[in-house]
Amino acid sequence: MEETSAGGIVVNLNSPALEVAVIARINRAGRLEWCLPKGHLEGEETPAQAAMREVAEETGIVGKVLAPLGSVDYWFSAAGFRVHKVVHHFLLRAIGGELTIENDPDHEAVAAAWVPFEELPQRLSFANERRIVIAARHTLPRFDLS
Repeated sequence: MEETSAGGIVVNLNSPALEVAVIARINRAGRLEWCLPKGHLEGEETPAQAAMREVAEETGIVGKVLAPLGSVDYWFSAAGFRVHKVVHHFLLRAIGGELTIENDPDHEAVAAAWVPFEELPQRLSFANERRIVIAARHTLPRFDLS
């Protein structure tokens, strides 16, 4: 079985610290995990469209895609099935909205926070998402940050 998801690093380019909206979820073991917003593609969505929608739903922040950051794939087991998951990540510019988890239709997010870009590696729970932060660090300078 294969699942395709998309998510992103949505950056407030008006913030001197280049803050990024992240969410917290409770994992199966009951521990808090900080992660990038992401979720399944719906209907005929492209990964970029899904990333914008998922960021808005899970963080309340409206973002515009600036660039793809790459994909992460991994395997996990659920209900006795092995699942191959591919997550496409994008760099997004925050263009509106207010930080909230109230619009998360699945109610998976238990908190949302703005985190300075340079603090992301210490905050994010997953190594594969920390690698996406490295890609974003190399991609950001291509854009006018003023």
